[in-house]
Amino acid sequence: MLPQPIIEQLFAIVGQSSVLLETEDLQRFGVDHTSLWLAAPCAVVLPSTVEEVQSILRLANQSNLAIVPSGGRTGLSGGAVAKDGELVVALDRMNQLIEFNPMDRSVTVGAGMITGQLQEFAEQQGLFYPVDFASSGSSQIGGNIATNAGGIKVIKYGMTRNWVVGLKVVNGAGDILELNKGLAKNNTGYDLRHLFIGSEGTLGLICEATIQLTRPPLESSVMVLGVENFTEIVEVLNCFSRDLDLSAFEFFSQQALDKVVAHRGHRVPFQTQAAFYALLEFEHSSPEVVDKAMELFQLCVDRGWVTDGVISQSLTQAQSLWKLREDISETLWQWQPYKNDISVRTSRMADFLLEVEQLVVERYPDFEIIWYGHIGDGNLHLNILKPEVLSVDQFHSKCVNVSAEIGQLLAKYDGSISAEHGVGLLKKDYLHYSRSPVEMDMMRSIKRAFDPQGIMNPGKLFDC
Repeated sequence: MLPQPIIEQLFAIVGQSSVLLETEDLQRFGVDHTSLWLAAPCAVVLPSTVEEVQSILRLANQSNLAIVPSGGRTGLSGGAVAKDGELVVALDRMNQLIEFNPMDRSVTVGAGMITGQLQEFAEQQGLFYPVDFASSGSSQIGGNIATNAGGIKVIKYGMTRNWVVGLKVVNGAGDILELNKGLAKNNTGYDLRHLFIGSEGTLGLICEATIQLTRPPLESSVMVLGVENFTEIVEVLNCFSRDLDLSAFEFFSQQALDKVVAHRGHRVPFQTQAAFYALLEFEHSSPEVVDKAMELFQLCVDRGWVTDGVISQSLTQAQSLWKLREDISETLWQWQPYKNDISVRTSRMADFLLEVEQLVVERYPDFEIIWYGHIGDGNLHLNILKPEVLSVDQFHSKCVNVSAEIGQLLAKYDGSISAEHGVGLLKKDYLHYSRSPVEMDMMRSIKRAFDPQGIMNPGKLFDC
């Protein structure tokens, strides 16, 4: 529990109604979407302005009080977990639209704005915000930036980083920094904006963001293809990407499809079953583009890579096909999965997939494994479902050992232990498989420069 004098100072900064001390609130704001840690924050505070955030961080420095930033709490790596008496600073009230500039096609928003609301606003202006993923209805822009969120259209549009043209942040020392100010060109030394993107709240609090918008895409077609062999998914990707401008290329296993169909009531794409499915999307600017897609489909069938397939004939059907992929993550949470969010270069994906599959078959013979991912950008999601007979701790201990072996494989292939979910608490013990000792030391030095007392999200990403 916080000492009463600190509680009174927080009341003075944000108002009594915006300081939450009840157990129910502490539990709700003290964890993200992971289930491995118990929430134990000392309090939750909800500022509404940048100046209030600054006052909170200055008070935290004076009081040696650790801070855990909290956005939509949809993270999958424990980055927003407050388990050791930290003060949770939740950005939910900082959700306003601050400025829209139609000439620059940019919009400045509070860090607490929901991703889906930004997408809707862009659409109302005849524009498009392309960063999209299953939790867009509840994730917040500040959290997306702090984890450099990816999603389903990275192959065409890139990660969150590609769309952030300005940030207003409060660093761990309590200084307000305006970074890049929305400029397209700004060659004036270190771009500190990019240090905060993907920093997971370890350098300070992202309060406002200026986001670049773009023209909306043309109408798109979606294809779902049955693929019998794991490594042939990459052959299908190479075949289609050579001749079509793909906006997405996803994959999922038959087991994933079975669970989504059973628990969400969706229809299967076609009656023929396959071990794996590829879902691809492309804009059809002319009938010739669809004709080319069908030609490539037939080529893949002739070469034995694809067993069956379907192409959307309407927007409604395209959305239904996407649901087969988008609803996997939420469907699997009832099994408390242990997630591996990993990536390698697409050119090395086929060999990597083969080695990972062999490792999983050998090490997890009794566990149910669900595969899916953004294969077009080299991102693979490996989900191990918890058996009912094991407790969460027992299950986690079994999975941790194999994560180290997967880390060794990633080091061999120059891959990443976290493609898009961040490191947080879950993966920090494996960070050395993707980062050298020199890089780790430099990251610690950067943290000390922005957060000299080490109050910002301590224990996340790495131990100082």
